[in-house]
Amino acid sequence: MKHIKPAVDIDRIENDLYELSKFGFNPEDKGVYRQGLTPIDMEARHWVKQQFEQAGMTVHMDGVGNVCGRYVPAENPEANERPAVLIGSHLDSVPAGGMFDGTLGVIAGLECVRVIKENNITINRPIEVIGTSEEEGRFGGMLGAQALTGNLTFDWLESAQDPTGEYLKEALEKCGFDVHQALHARRDPDDIRAFLELHIEQGPVLEIEKKPVGVVDGISGVFKWLIKFVGKPDHAGTAPMNMRSDAFMGVADFAHELSRIIDEEGTDYTRLTIGRVDLKPGFAHTIPGEAHFTLVGRDMEKEVMKQVALSCNKVLSSIARKHNLKFTYEQLSWIEPKHFSEQLIGQIEKHAKDCELDYMRMPSGAGHDCQFFTDLVPTGLIFVKSVGGISHAPDEWSHWDDIEKGSNLLLRTLIELATED
Repeated sequence: MKHIKPAVDIDRIENDLYELSKFGFNPEDKGVYRQGLTPIDMEARHWVKQQFEQAGMTVHMDGVGNVCGRYVPAENPEANERPAVLIGSHLDSVPAGGMFDGTLGVIAGLECVRVIKENNITINRPIEVIGTSEEEGRFGGMLGAQALTGNLTFDWLESAQDPTGEYLKEALEKCGFDVHQALHARRDPDDIRAFLELHIEQGPVLEIEKKPVGVVDGISGVFKWLIKFVGKPDHAGTAPMNMRSDAFMGVADFAHELSRIIDEEGTDYTRLTIGRVDLKPGFAHTIPGEAHFTLVGRDMEKEVMKQVALSCNKVLSSIARKHNLKFTYEQLSWIEPKHFSEQLIGQIEKHAKDCELDYMRMPSGAGHDCQFFTDLVPTGLIFVKSVGGISHAPDEWSHWDDIEKGSNLLLRTLIELATED
């Protein structure tokens, strides 16, 4: 990569990430346990708040726990009246997670502000770095980003629960928040120039392609179904094979059809996954009378998702008839694909080329905070290569030189946006 000035201090980024990973670190499995809206999560947020303050930022924590640090140079206070450039990602982790997922974007944003301040770069609009709250879905959503973009309802805030049965409103109250204030975290899109996020890829593509960073052009849509095949439980020894209504055979046949469905209706970006199967009664010597299983589908285009879903429905119905089963499904969620600003993608690519950075354009198969901003403001996402494509695990890792390249690309894009007239 071509040497550029100003540039991030990778040693500071490394030190900050290690310090942040101590909040919730488990020495036994080396994983980070920092689920959203837990005591250790709040400790980490207060630590980040202190780092923002030390960097000369005005800091506040909103009604859902988003930590927001705003920088406006003292020599140009009128810049505070202009729409801000936001850099955001999350601070919470999955159980036994890694040290880069989410946190890289927050720490890199903080480092960008430090570099701009230290180099006396005159910016014409505010820069705000946000450590978002509860992105990993403990309560079934991306709470912080949804709050910032006005995608919350009071009914959901009142009813959302985590897998243990704890209500979101109870978790907020335990952390010192008033659930009614969550709806006041919404930002006016007119006050935002752009939203940027730096994140590890969490997949193997960049490593396979030998690229240190990716410029992301969109986030795939996703639908989730709960499917039920109902047949007849029977004795595994006495029921002839041709007289069975075996619910598991329906699952097995459908799993075999997934590749064909993608070939006929999907694209290179289509994904279909059966992630969980529950058999009833679940005894070794009893033919399964019921099979409950999940299906998750993804693609970059809404119409492709619809066609794939329709094909899945038809195939499931056909298989049910073949095995004398009843078939039902419940759509648990449908999130449409999101595409990023072509203008902002072009700006990021320009800086990647100026820095002689070997990159590729690519989609994201996983969801991120930034997807909620795409319909409101120009939004961009930069990926950093993940070693082995591993994430959400203790051995999640990205090389420091790749992190440095991604962070400098973020810095260059940020400087252009913040210094424009």
